[in-house]
Amino acid sequence: MGQPEQRAEGAGPFTTRLTWHPPDGGTAVWESRPARRRGVLAVRPPGAAAGRPTRADAVAVARLRRLNAVAALAFVVGGLLFAAGAAVAQFGSGDATECASIYFVGGLFFNTGGYVSLLQVINAPRHVVGGEGRLVTRPWRWWSYEPARVDWLGTFVLFAGTLVFAVNLLDSFLKGLSVQQTNRLIWAPDVIGCLLFLVSGHLGLAEICHGRPCVRARSLGWWIVAVNQVGSVLFMVSALAAFTRPATGDLVSTGIANWGTLTGALCFSLAGLLQLREHP
Repeated sequence: MGQPEQRAEGAGPFTTRLTWHPPDGGTAVWESRPARRRGVLAVRPPGAAAGRPTRADAVAVARLRRLNAVAALAFVVGGLLFAAGAAVAQFGSGDATECASIYFVGGLFFNTGGYVSLLQVINAPRHVVGGEGRLVTRPWRWWSYEPARVDWLGTFVLFAGTLVFAVNLLDSFLKGLSVQQTNRLIWAPDVIGCLLFLVSGHLGLAEICHGRPCVRARSLGWWIVAVNQVGSVLFMVSALAAFTRPATGDLVSTGIANWGTLTGALCFSLAGLLQLREHP
């Protein structure tokens, strides 16, 4: 028996939507984000005008709900702590150790959110092409290497970004650094982490829009990725403004650095709140 006809869509080498015809007729459509976030794919029976969602089994649904809740809450709390740290720096005592401590705790929540987001992808139910149109739950895994999948690559880059931020946050406790050391040990990891966040957001938009620019006002997933990407842009603006000028030893703009961090962090918290609704 030959393989069913398939139509793949996506961004570059990544497949983000796959359409095929099950043996009993009709059409099955798998999309990357709905499948891994909500545990569904769309199946249109023969003669039907519209598709109906086919859900993963109870094990996968419970797994996705737990992981989604942990990741979302981690980004909500982490974002609020980063916003608090920036507010203290801008309006409070401005004590460097106090701000660094708040940022560091917030960074731990970002690390958690990044890794759990990766676990969501690793343990999401997988589609079966050629069957009746269903999702299969695989055994639990703590790690995988799947760079050919845009969802895995996007969340891996996000997690890597949170780890680079951790280097920046740890180094911010160091005392007596020269201007060159400050830029190398604190500023450079900050910029690299922001770049990784931006790349992750770009991959997230490519996953939802299937490789084409799009605005999907009715898509909760699109809003989550878009708000996160705005936060990443604001973080990058903050990082660039935090460069220490070698000639004077002053930041390019302390106000922009603090406000960029505060508003960007609030974007991540808002996206986390929206993510709480994106579950099976």
